[in-house]
Amino acid sequence: MAEDRRDRIGRQFTELAEIMARLRGPQGCPWDREQDHRSLRPCLLEEAYEVLEAVDAGDMAALRQELGDLLMQVIFHAQLAAEAGQFAIEDVLGALRDKLVTRHPHIFGDKALETAEAVVQQWEAIKAKEGGPGPREPKALPALARAQKLLRRLGREHRGLSAAEAKAALERVLRRLEAASGVEAEAAVGDLLLAAVDVARLHGVEAEQALRERVDRLSAEMNERRRESAASPDVVQAPGKPAERRGRSAMT
Repeated sequence: MAEDRRDRIGRQFTELAEIMARLRGPQGCPWDREQDHRSLRPCLLEEAYEVLEAVDAGDMAALRQELGDLLMQVIFHAQLAAEAGQFAIEDVLGALRDKLVTRHPHIFGDKALETAEAVVQQWEAIKAKEGGPGPREPKALPALARAQKLLRRLGREHRGLSAAEAKAALERVLRRLEAASGVEAEAAVGDLLLAAVDVARLHGVEAEQALRERVDRLSAEMNERRRESAASPDVVQAPGKPAERRGRSAMT
């Protein structure tokens, strides 16, 4: 049974790679033939966010569809690289397979690890030993996610703030912001957001996810108020306040 599944996955993946090669071929799709790594960047970003949206919604049917669309982007970029003689999809798969095995000696070797934190430390140690780039925070990440990734690394390196220090830093920035303006205010807001992300880290909260969910709730509240306003045009309601009727009574 396991061998049948392995054969099926291999066959389907090979078919996908062959389809992409055909789309890029001389008699292929005009749109696909025009693309390059940079032109596909918005597509990759959009598909990644659509995967996140399906995860947030708990929609497994959508998740299956969006994961396929994201996988298509991987195959597309690998095909472009293969055409340029740089690497092929099998190189991508082989490198990933080797990385997973090498960086999990507690699974594929005889080393024992008991905690997720120990696994992360081991991963970074193996990565450093391999001579690859050190821990990094990709600039393309959303700002909150990039900030939290950096602050989490500082925490692992015992260079992060304690809970009390993070709270004090947040309070200092708020006081500073009260007297700031212009460029100083912009810098203070940046420090405020960074301090808030650090508080999120210390509470085990993903800042990007927390803000996304709060914005989703605010958007839903606004849409609901808009529907209510359309149904009752003589009623106005501010966020978080009871409804008021338009006209003289609302002004007295």
